[in-house]
Amino acid sequence: MGTVMPQSELVRKAVAWVSERRSCGGAKLEQILDEAGMRFNLSPNDAEFLRKFFSTAQEGQQGS
Repeated sequence: MGTVMPQSELVRKAVAWVSERRSCGGAKLEQILDEAGMRFNLSPNDAEFLRKFFSTAQEGQQGS
């Protein structure tokens, strides 16, 4: 039986996992975010937060 984790901890782990996957390159951001949602069992609200978080970060990098 798996350990029950607070949802906020799952989001933190998802952010770290997505960041790591993005640094490796290869997959598109949308694919990585979809996989993170399934892997970390994120709610629709948490998945949307992740999308906005990384979209904002990506826009910030392009604007520099």
